[in-house]
This record gives sequence, structure tokens and C-alpha cells, in this order.
Amino acid sequence: MNPLPVDNLEKALHHQFTHRELLQQALTHSSFARENPGTQDNEKLEFLGDSVLQLVCSQELFERFPGFQEGPLSRLRAHLVNEKHLAHCARQLKLEDYLRLGHGLSMTAGQPGSTVLADALEAVIAVLYLDGGITVAQQFVLSHILEPELGRLSIGDGGEFVADPKTRLQETLQASGRPDPRYEMVGEAGPGHRKSFTMQVVVLGPGNEIEFAVSGSGNTKKAASQLAAQRALERIQGGGNG
Repeated sequence: MNPLPVDNLEKALHHQFTHRELLQQALTHSSFARENPGTQDNEKLEFLGDSVLQLVCSQELFERFPGFQEGPLSRLRAHLVNEKHLAHCARQLKLEDYLRLGHGLSMTAGQPGSTVLADALEAVIAVLYLDGGITVAQQFVLSHILEPELGRLSIGDGGEFVADPKTRLQETLQASGRPDPRYEMVGEAGPGHRKSFTMQVVVLGPGNEIEFAVSGSGNTKKAASQLAAQRALERIQGGGNG
């Protein structure tokens, strides 16, 4: 499948490139370059992008967690810049639709593998830096790579971090071959300025049959959903999901 023109990607990146050829290079895998002599691949840009990403992550974590020492900060940074997370961020941008890949490149389920996507994202960070400067690159890294994941994690005083209950419940169910949980609002009470919401999570079996449902309450739907998910996790881990 031919890659899409980069116009839509520019919109997703919130940056109009002066040197659009750099963006095209960032999206060019070495397999394509080998099959098309004279074409530059993204490996050199990936090298630069990795450094920019590390710098932005290091500065943000240093400022955001002033009480953390080097060890916890390093673990957090390693989590934020690992291949799996970067590939996920690349898929959120639909980066695979714009990549120039060689015919012989191995695919996973018809899509580029995580390494290809993560490398391309680092190359894109490099061209944002080269074309727009550190502020443009920093804004992209913060909004597309750091903020969503830091918001998803629960980070303790010692730097330990785990995913929020909703994410952990989804991952637990997926690992056992069960569908994603289903959330429903089942109650709402109180005046407008002090509302309380009750959310129910329905856990399904492999055949889409209902295994159990538990609920949680909070002053926002999100808080109520997280509490319901935590209770569902505790029930599953306690073996009481029958």
C-alpha cells in the first residue's frame, strides 16, 4: 500500500514544515532506501531524535518530581522511552500510514513492527527539532509521549509506578483471553456542586457471558470507574469471580 501524503501528518504534529523533505526522510525506512538508490533513510535522524527525546524526558521528570533521586527518575524515563510505548504513540498518530517501506520488510498482521514504528517516531522528533527548534520538539514530546502516559500511571513517593486500575483490569482480562470490561453509570446523586456518581464494571467471560459486576462511587465518573475497576481486580485476584 502506498504511503499517504504528509499533509495530514503535519496537522497531527501541529507543525507546518519549512523543510518537508526532512519529514519525508524521517518516514523512510532503510529497506525502502535500499530498493531505491539515492534515497536517504531515517537512521541518522533516529539517532538525533533519541537524544532530543531523552533530554526532554529528563528535564520534565527532573522538574516534575523534585523529591526523586537518580534511580527512580531513570526507571521512569526508561519506561517512557521504551520501544513498546513509543510504538503505541506512533500508532496513535497513525504513523504507519505515512511510512515508506521496502517490499521485503517483515510485517506483523500487515502492519510495521514496533521497532520500525518506534524508530520512525524518534526520527520525526528529530525533524521537529531541526525544522522548528527545541520548543516545537518539546511540545510534541510532552503532549504525545509523556503527558498521556504519566496521567495513566500511579507513581508512589519512592518512584515506583503501576498502571491505573482500569488499565490493569483491561490488561488482566486480555491476558486471560477475555473481552474488555464494560462500564455503565448506574447511579447519580446529590446537588450539582456535590454530585456523586456510581459506575458499574461488567466483567465478561471468553464467550461474552457475564461473569460478575461490581460498582464504585466517586465525585467524578472517572473516579467511580477507577474504584469499580479496583474492586473487580481484587475479586479476580482473590479467586472470587464466579
